[in-house]
Amino acid sequence: MNVTDWSTLASVATALGTLVLAVATFSAIRSANRSARVAERALLAGLRPVLMPTRREDATLKVNFGDSKWMQLPGGGAGGEIGTATLAGNGTSPSTPDTSPPEGTVYLAFPLRNAGTGIAVLHGWQFYPEWHRGDQHPDPEGFRRQNRDLYVPAGDVGFWQAAFRDPSDPQYELARHAVETHQPWTVDLLYGDHEGGQRAITRFVALPQGDNRWLASSSRHWNIDRPDPRIR
Repeated sequence: MNVTDWSTLASVATALGTLVLAVATFSAIRSANRSARVAERALLAGLRPVLMPTRREDATLKVNFGDSKWMQLPGGGAGGEIGTATLAGNGTSPSTPDTSPPEGTVYLAFPLRNAGTGIAVLHGWQFYPEWHRGDQHPDPEGFRRQNRDLYVPAGDVGFWQAAFRDPSDPQYELARHAVETHQPWTVDLLYGDHEGGQRAITRFVALPQGDNRWLASSSRHWNIDRPDPRIR
């Protein structure tokens, strides 16, 4: 005659109940984690900037380099100029201080359009004295830092600017030659969102046009803090 072992049955029932509870808890945690990741990605997407050249129909921007040098940046264009000395006696008294830009300074600029949904904060730049091609971006630690904070609002336009003022800079002569001979030149821009994250690098190229004008183009985009957007 079989005798029911109630204590054994109770232990088995308890074990099954614990297992079911564990599975339910695990599923709930996984679902919550997925929801949290989706919410985080949605939040980051709302803060993410994406920089591109401006459109031809965008307004011309007037950029000041801080040394009395101004540059006009038309939509879809770029700027590359060499500072020239101003002759004395331009209708001012001899005692008037000369505030003209330093002779020989190489001025570079791009008008930018932020196609993303977050404010773009420019961190640094890397210059190439040619139409630079390649699938690899330079190390972000090697970028030249901006001398001033530059922001580009979401869905709006702004600009990048830089200058080579020191003739002893290894890239000074290369930049000057590219501008003076009206050759293509390239700049990699490092930027991120206003929270300091989601860093990206976009490669911009200035292509020569007639009458010492430049046409802007972007050729590459890399994510630094997120996966590469290209399909591998």
